[in-house]
Amino acid sequence: MSAPLVSVLLPAYDAEVTLPAALASIERQTFRDFECVVVDDGSSDRTAEIVRAVAARDSRFVPTRIAHAGVALALTHGLARCRGRYVARMDADDLSHKRRLEVQVGWLEQRPELAGVGAHVWMFPRRTLTLGFAAHERWLNSLSDPDSVARDAFVESPIVHPTLCIRREVLSAHGYRDAGWPQDYDLVLRLLSAGARLAVVPQKLLGWRDGPGRVTRTADYTRRERLVACKAHYLAAGFLAQRSTYVLWGYGDTGRTLCRALAAHDKHPEAIVELHPRRIGQRIAGAPVIEPSALRLRPGVAVVISVSGLEARTEARARAAALGLGEGRDFVVAA
Repeated sequence: MSAPLVSVLLPAYDAEVTLPAALASIERQTFRDFECVVVDDGSSDRTAEIVRAVAARDSRFVPTRIAHAGVALALTHGLARCRGRYVARMDADDLSHKRRLEVQVGWLEQRPELAGVGAHVWMFPRRTLTLGFAAHERWLNSLSDPDSVARDAFVESPIVHPTLCIRREVLSAHGYRDAGWPQDYDLVLRLLSAGARLAVVPQKLLGWRDGPGRVTRTADYTRRERLVACKAHYLAAGFLAQRSTYVLWGYGDTGRTLCRALAAHDKHPEAIVELHPRRIGQRIAGAPVIEPSALRLRPGVAVVISVSGLEARTEARARAAALGLGEGRDFVVAA
């Protein structure tokens, strides 16, 4: 059989409740030249039976099974079996818009400078969507071009992994790994660190399911501390690689957690920027607390802005720019 243009890579573990709808959303794609490699990660429910039934009627679906090993190894196993020029990720509890592959392949065919693209999402079910996840959805759907993806890469993962459609040679060169934090975020930061350009199609092409069984709510490696450890690792290896000190802008829960994670890489704040007048002049974590205007007296300093919420990040970015600091050169935002 000739290789398809796209390989959909879909890991599944005990997914009998949601998998049929996920597979149906791939089967109905307007773009027909694909295979769907479904990796059963040692499920104990009817997952394997469901996949076999779909594959029996549609040869584009390719079932494979491994002993339960976790999502990173399941993805590695499945990637080795992908034959397409592009690999489109998909999860067993999500829904792809029927034009998803058509649109994303079109983008990559027309933009050879891009290594891969994500897409905007709609989270469901809406009736149980929390304010926090609704805000997260709005932030994700505000990103599009490679500059916005790179700019916000340390806020959280700027690409929802099951929306990713990427050139297979790029994904195979970097692969998946289990580093003790989210493998999808790790991949995005490794790609960006290597100079890959990633964009987000500004269309809602994936229904992203939320619920109590969602991996981001249950897995140990997705805990907030592990997410921040991932950010700190790549900040230390990239933006702060040539420095042992930096200025930390913000010392709330967000900044405090990041400060501790960076200390594990021997990166320590030389000053902390705060807006509260009563804190100015004090010392936190051994560093003096200064107001933003004091950064004018610190040319060449590296600033890490770590504040939570879109409004706070927007204000901090504006203040930093007004001081003549350039984002990516003099400061990064790491919420």
